[in-house]
Amino acid sequence: MPSEPPRPLPGDILPTYRRKAARYAVIRNTSLFERPMLDALDRAAPGRDLLDLGCGTGRPLAQDLRRRGFRITGVDGAAEMLAHYRRNVPGAGRVHRDMRGLALGRCFDAVLAWDSFFHLDPVAQSRMFPVFAAHTRPGGVLVFSSGPARDEAYGAVDGAPVYHASHDPLCYRTMLTRAGFRVLRFRPNDPALTRHSWWLCRRA
Repeated sequence: MPSEPPRPLPGDILPTYRRKAARYAVIRNTSLFERPMLDALDRAAPGRDLLDLGCGTGRPLAQDLRRRGFRITGVDGAAEMLAHYRRNVPGAGRVHRDMRGLALGRCFDAVLAWDSFFHLDPVAQSRMFPVFAAHTRPGGVLVFSSGPARDEAYGAVDGAPVYHASHDPLCYRTMLTRAGFRVLRFRPNDPALTRHSWWLCRRA
């Protein structure tokens, strides 16, 4: 019997997105199925300064947020993704850096980690909550996508395998509380967002 291909590792994520950036810019779903999440973020954010963690190409999320009046700073560990981001969201701030251990020295009204945070392994995810808190001003909001339950899973980007992980929801709630966030909304397998599981939280 043929052996199974090796499973992707968390450390493969950035090299994969660097290699696939050009194709990702073409094949990324731009139908804005994320609109319910964006509407909720828009209503909850106390101001217009937004940090986009794992911003990718900026299309369509950052483009839509720009139309809503947000001033966006995009962070991505793949320079090739940021090159597309620069073209798609001209004038937006750009930071070429891994989100893990990020320390920009400023706070934002909203922090978004959509379809990016869940590529980190569970230990790295746990360490992100102080990073989220350090970049969210009091009263600001945090939005991120996760899995619906504790698990490791494997997807693909243009045929290249990619790693995903999730804690269980109670663990996320505990880490959010310790970091000073209150959960406003958790939608596991949200049918309005192609069964994405996502969180909307406010920093106390």
